[in-house]
Amino acid sequence: MTDSTYLDGFLKGHVAFITGGGSGINLGIAKNMAAAGAKIAICGRTFSKLEAAADEIRAFGVDVFPVAADVRDLEAMEKAFLETEAALGSVSIAVAGAAGNFMCEVKDMTYNGFKTVIDIDLMGSFNTAKAAYDQLKKTKGSLLFISAGQSLDAHSHQAHVCAAKAGVDKLMQTLAIEWGPGGIRCNSIIPGPIDGTEGMKRLTTPETLPMLINAVPARRLGTVDDIGRAAVFLSSPFASYISGAVLPVDGGLTLGGSGMFNFAAQQFNAGKKSK
Repeated sequence: MTDSTYLDGFLKGHVAFITGGGSGINLGIAKNMAAAGAKIAICGRTFSKLEAAADEIRAFGVDVFPVAADVRDLEAMEKAFLETEAALGSVSIAVAGAAGNFMCEVKDMTYNGFKTVIDIDLMGSFNTAKAAYDQLKKTKGSLLFISAGQSLDAHSHQAHVCAAKAGVDKLMQTLAIEWGPGGIRCNSIIPGPIDGTEGMKRLTTPETLPMLINAVPARRLGTVDDIGRAAVFLSSPFASYISGAVLPVDGGLTLGGSGMFNFAAQQFNAGKKSK
């Protein structure tokens, strides 16, 4: 549960736009930014889902604007940012968080399966950044990307995500160079395994979950608030000289490489084939 004790006033006066904000990690980011005083726009494809999430965010006493758009559609994203500016003011924090994933070896992966993840994760991040630029330049704002450990190490059954997230982080660092002179800071967060999220449901089984937890030096799953607080920090004045950084928030998991994941992926695949 988000504890605003540590967040009060950090983001007062800011407007945050968060893609994928209707659930999971990105909703957790939205709630933490709301607890820190920011006005919140959450973006996703399903308006009814966004409305339900918006009600949760309003409990923090801030203005919330749910706006439906597909991150794969640049024109739709540009329209969503303009509507947000009209409703809440110019965006000063943009979070590119929308993502897709599934477990599959390349030999079994379809063209459309690979392309879908590239389109959502990488092209969606590009479209979010492109649509946010004018407002972020005006506010000298922060652009935050939600990456993954797959950007750092090769992971079995994750070629699509490895390619997409490596691209996301290099896009982020390129933008940090190009847009830094205009006052825009760009950073990425790499979440570890986060309890209760769709990703954990898709990528683990009751058999592989204990192996995953044992591979985390902190010996626990993360929470959406762990990621949300990191996002608040990177978007706040306390991080005003941080740009181009890739920050793992994963209890130390990435320090051990992908070996455990690769073994668990084989077990995951074997379990599917046996059913």
